[in-house]
Amino acid sequence: MFYSVRGKLIHKAQNFVVIECGGVGYRCYTSSATQNKLPDINSQTTLYTHLVVREDAMELYGFSTLNELECFEMLIAVSGVGAKMALAVLSVLSVEQFVMAVASSDTGAISKANGVGKKKAERIILDLRDKIKAFDGSLPSADFSSDSQGAGVLAGGNIAKAAEALGVLGYSTQEVMPLLSKMDGGLPVEKLISGVLKEMGRR
Repeated sequence: MFYSVRGKLIHKAQNFVVIECGGVGYRCYTSSATQNKLPDINSQTTLYTHLVVREDAMELYGFSTLNELECFEMLIAVSGVGAKMALAVLSVLSVEQFVMAVASSDTGAISKANGVGKKKAERIILDLRDKIKAFDGSLPSADFSSDSQGAGVLAGGNIAKAAEALGVLGYSTQEVMPLLSKMDGGLPVEKLISGVLKEMGRR
């Protein structure tokens, strides 16, 4: 029903903002990521929106990017994941981190969200793994060109995606790039990640 809302930002709260448009204030529930990107109060802004209709209420959810909105809509399509839980996930993980967590089956990263246990994280990964493969091509690749390891060709593609996923797992770029640079960049992200983890386990 609503694709986006553009207007003056008149209020910020912990989990929602109010955008005034045409004399009407629209309450939009937002993630921490979107909150952090919003301008100052009384500035103009645009949020991409999703309307959730329930028997007792209509709630508008707003996002600073279309990628974040698309992740939200994928999450709420998972059985047992409501809008508030989806927002909680996107408040602890950026879009890129969420995509990498699903691609690498990282239940620990997803279960950091309030109300998301290990079983629910596993369900999210199971349901979204194939959808993420089609989605993540629209995301910017991680850029490691500023590091001494991994400049040039390693700045994009599956190598970069694997490095970012490993970063979510707690490994630094300096740790993983020497190992990734020896691997075939044409391998699937999951194979690259498992190869690095196997080498790490031998140390």
